[in-house]
Amino acid sequence: MEFLTEKLLFIALFIFIIHSIETLAYAVRLSGARVKMIASALSLFNVMVIVSRMANMMHQPVTGSLIDTAPESNPLEFVEAQYRFLIGASTVGTVFGILLLPTFVALFSRAIIHLSEERGSVPSLFKRIFSMHYIKRGITHFNLPKFSYLRNTKVKDLPIRLFFVNMFITAIYTIGVLSALYAALLAPERASTAIMASGLINGAATILLVIFVDPKVSVIADDVVNGRGNYQSLKNISIMMVISRLFGTMLAQLLFIPGAKYIAWFTAFIV
Repeated sequence: MEFLTEKLLFIALFIFIIHSIETLAYAVRLSGARVKMIASALSLFNVMVIVSRMANMMHQPVTGSLIDTAPESNPLEFVEAQYRFLIGASTVGTVFGILLLPTFVALFSRAIIHLSEERGSVPSLFKRIFSMHYIKRGITHFNLPKFSYLRNTKVKDLPIRLFFVNMFITAIYTIGVLSALYAALLAPERASTAIMASGLINGAATILLVIFVDPKVSVIADDVVNGRGNYQSLKNISIMMVISRLFGTMLAQLLFIPGAKYIAWFTAFIV
């Protein structure tokens, strides 16, 4: 049976988009602090989150169907290879987001101002930014990351614990659905229970993100707006966060199978 199917590429594209969007979400906070409009920036951030979550929901049923269409001989090895390919797509999507980060900081800064001018109307904002005139202007702001972007960045000033916490949470979020689906193959008699566990895993990762990561970055952004902090500090921690996301998607490759085995083991106590 062919490994690289159109369905697999379709799912990989969705995962690529999801992780690109979630990486670029850090540009929204940077832009909000840059133009001193954090509330409007968070509103734009919520729109991006909705798009990301919708894409996530759309690909999950199709991802589950990869198990249903797996060959009868060596299904575990076949599905594992396909799922590792999808985890790789999350890494590529994160790299793509990092490469576009400086460009999107500039574009989001203007989008936040336009959102204010449109009195908070997101449809009017979209109509404006997707006009040919705005697209042509946006192309002129395209700028790949340069080493100068890391100027004045000092490792000792970065919260290393936050780096590893965000990396671990990203890894859990990346494999939540995939490990649960693979656990259904490991414990076919408890397949439904294992699959439904994906919501619990992603929910736990989201809670950890909201409690341990987002508040710290938000406080630094508020300090910049209120004059208690400097923009460079926020930029440094944002760069650190996107790099930790990248390492998190790589860590997901290591945690994928252990995570699936743990879910399969845990379902025995539920059924």
